[in-house]
Amino acid sequence: MTGGVKVNAYSRREQRGWYFYDWANSAFMTTVVTLFFGPYLTSLAKAAAGEDGYVAFAGLRITPQAVWPYLVSASVLTQVLALPLVGAIADYARRKKEMLGLLAFAGAGATLCMYLLEGDAYLFGAALFLVANFAFGASVVIYNSFLPEIAGPDERDAVSSNGWGLGYAGGALLLVLNLVLYARADDFGITEGQAVRLSLASAGAWWGVFTLIPLATLRNRGGKRLPAGDNYVTAGVRQLVHTLRRARAFPQTLLFLVAYLVYNDGIQTVINLAAQFGQEEVGLPLSALTTAILISQIVAFFGAIAFKYVAFAIGNKRAVMVSLVIWSGTLFYVYAGVHSAGEFYLLAAIIGTVLGGSQALSRSIFSFLIPKGQEAEYFSLYEISDKGTSWLGPLFFGLALDFTGRYRTAVLSLIVFFLVGMALLAFVDVRRAAAEAGNAPPAA
Repeated sequence: MTGGVKVNAYSRREQRGWYFYDWANSAFMTTVVTLFFGPYLTSLAKAAAGEDGYVAFAGLRITPQAVWPYLVSASVLTQVLALPLVGAIADYARRKKEMLGLLAFAGAGATLCMYLLEGDAYLFGAALFLVANFAFGASVVIYNSFLPEIAGPDERDAVSSNGWGLGYAGGALLLVLNLVLYARADDFGITEGQAVRLSLASAGAWWGVFTLIPLATLRNRGGKRLPAGDNYVTAGVRQLVHTLRRARAFPQTLLFLVAYLVYNDGIQTVINLAAQFGQEEVGLPLSALTTAILISQIVAFFGAIAFKYVAFAIGNKRAVMVSLVIWSGTLFYVYAGVHSAGEFYLLAAIIGTVLGGSQALSRSIFSFLIPKGQEAEYFSLYEISDKGTSWLGPLFFGLALDFTGRYRTAVLSLIVFFLVGMALLAFVDVRRAAAEAGNAPPAA
């Protein structure tokens, strides 16, 4: 009895510390990815454009407005190649917590350096974002892999939702501070450009400082034993190849993963490009965009918590399906109904309602479908389209924007990701998938 109480108490402490990495890294998502960096990078690219209105890169002529979506796609393509290897190494490493810290501090450092971006330095900005977003994605692979270790099957939906909820609260709090800084830039004796650069840097500082909490509370479990003569990299490569071959033994897990990669790519694209749409199509000032993102973050906190009760009532898979129906309707609203600040604020509230729930419950479902001992490796595949790591969606959006010149058409084209994702998810048998992976199934 005593031993059981100790384990449970320690688990609660780890869960609370684990939540705080969502609190730490969400500042990067809200302040950098969702709000400030896209419009600011676009302004840097416009300053670098030639007389024809295009920027030249590697022999290509690119409209400045398409630089940001193309950069997001390029960033994620690097993750597609590298994150599975990061996950394989993490499953062998006995210092998984230290890997989390190293990646988090690397990303935080690159984000801090965004304060240096001025004039037409869009290429320098792109390089910093590539580093920061890769570190973000790789660190979340490690972070997510702790979930099956710190939460039992009956509490995993709640633990995952609580983490997402706290993350949205943290992102919203820093966003409030940055909104005050931007709105009162003159009172602080700085320009609006300096306020944006300080806001970007603040996300790096926030990310780095609050990462200390999970590093102080999470504990390493024993990694898999390295084969004789191997190092972590060679063992990771070998394990990754082995896992990809064996993955065919878990067809339901793979089906869910494909469904998630499709529909969450659409979710992330909407999040990443909403600020650019508001600025370029609706003509909103940055202060209005900041307010909209703040609304979505506040609503998302309550949405993430509320959806765990929806999942309890109708099952986590059905709850995700409901959220995807709402996402699809949201795109039609953007296409036909968003023309003013008030309508953009309503859009932000709708997005916030389903944002946390759709992602938190997806993470929880996937945690049931992973073979034991391969958590980081499978979550590295999952992370290919987790927070901030969509790639097909931004590419799809960028091409649609380049060919049509219309933001609304580009946004509406993203509905294919939600419809296809829903269709695939409908065929996933979650209980069967959990049994195939050797795990107890979630509640129906």
